[in-house]
Amino acid sequence: MLPIRDENPSRIFPFVNWAIMIACILIFLWTSSRGQSGFETIVEAYGLSPSKILRGTALQTFLTSIFLHGDLLHLFGNMLYLYIFGDNVEDMCGHLGYAAFYLLCGISASLAHILTNWGSSIPAIGASGAISGVLGAYVILFPKVRILTAIPFGPFLRIVYVPAYLAIGLWFVYQFLLAFLAAGSGIAYWAHIGGFLSGLAFAGAFARRRRRHPLYIGLAYI
Repeated sequence: MLPIRDENPSRIFPFVNWAIMIACILIFLWTSSRGQSGFETIVEAYGLSPSKILRGTALQTFLTSIFLHGDLLHLFGNMLYLYIFGDNVEDMCGHLGYAAFYLLCGISASLAHILTNWGSSIPAIGASGAISGVLGAYVILFPKVRILTAIPFGPFLRIVYVPAYLAIGLWFVYQFLLAFLAAGSGIAYWAHIGGFLSGLAFAGAFARRRRRHPLYIGLAYI
């Protein structure tokens, strides 16, 4: 399932969401211009390595790693999800609240990655964990909002509307299954899961503007 757009217009201009997307794109262009050896040097310096964190070094990579991406497809997928869902979460949290929420989800995702890759020296990069937190908040705050989604049927795509709880819920089930079935794939599925669960947990604390939103139907704590 690939989301295309949601029926949930934002009441504010999402400055922070756009700033994150622009930063990720510019950093990707910079890293891509450095060639393969230069890219590997950047990832080694700014990617999150569990072994370094456990030694108490390179703590800044909790932040820097979530702005790096490995290839164009990695970047496109993350930015698509952030573009569709991030503006509404920022609307509910306010600009500063959303920035804090996004970074907190990113850190939580990295901690989940460290716990499930204890002692690994392989650096992890990508905004997927933080964006997973945005999805967690979105499904809590707007579970019934309709998402225009492309669903593959053999060689064809069917474009349908599905409620957010179904689109995002199936995404989470997919991540959870792949965490077990695709171990060793190089994709940090447990970071996605950790980020998503942190988004569920922190949505109530950060989304202080929710009761003024016309599509808000009530916060369901889990």
